[in-house]
Amino acid sequence: MRRQFKDTVMGLSAGDDKLVMVLGDVSVYLFKEFQDKYPDRFYNMGICENTLISVSAGLASQGFYPFVHTINPFLTERSYEQIKLDMCYNRFGGNIVTCGASFDYAWDGATHQSYTDLAILRMLPDVEVIQPGSRKELDVLLRSQYDNGKVTYYRLSDKPHTIDLPVKFGRAEILKDCSGKVTVMTAGPILGNVFEACKDLQVNLVYFHTIKPIDKEIIEKFRNTDIVIIHDAFGLFEAVCETAGLSATYYGLPKDRFCDTYGTFEAIREDIGLDVISIKEMLRKKLL
Repeated sequence: MRRQFKDTVMGLSAGDDKLVMVLGDVSVYLFKEFQDKYPDRFYNMGICENTLISVSAGLASQGFYPFVHTINPFLTERSYEQIKLDMCYNRFGGNIVTCGASFDYAWDGATHQSYTDLAILRMLPDVEVIQPGSRKELDVLLRSQYDNGKVTYYRLSDKPHTIDLPVKFGRAEILKDCSGKVTVMTAGPILGNVFEACKDLQVNLVYFHTIKPIDKEIIEKFRNTDIVIIHDAFGLFEAVCETAGLSATYYGLPKDRFCDTYGTFEAIREDIGLDVISIKEMLRKKLL
């Protein structure tokens, strides 16, 4: 997905001299072509994430469209205050683009794992929160939102799903409507596992790539079903429940404890029950 990020930015930058890159010593070589073509619009600030946000806010104040990018927890959790005050409070827009979603850096443990970002950023006023699950979704959503003057958060993953879906900002997609009593709602790359688990079950399936603004209309359509949120992060569950004023069941991260499994991305998903077999077994019990 990072390669798509680079390809889309290169396409946009050719026709927009207000687009600037602000990097935190991550993906620097990936954006070498950008640096060579537009050296006066390329800033590698090093490992100083709070400064990345503050510099981006300053650039936005002068009419630029910054893309600020580094590893997820360092740019969202560590720099939350700068996003809140320098960008949101001042109404300086910009594009916050992270890599290392949830457990992409499984082997690096809790310091590099990130699953609170969607939840905390959606709480800030007028912030758009996007979790693209595929390269296509990222490309379409970057192009549609990057220059709108708002703070827009894009959560990239190295483990995208491969399902080809229509993409429109703020709109969810119904992948399966079988008039079932259970409706599964999910977001981002975990769709690959969820889709496979739901394939042979009598459940409805709704997919979100935009967490904020959430698609209220589609949520309302399934209000009278038993809604199960399957997600490898926090944020979607809260958005669905708060927006529609309904109750739902969350299935994903363990409650009130760190995910302390080291090893592989797949091992962590299996440990917390987000592999295909575990998801399917949970849904089968729901249908009894």
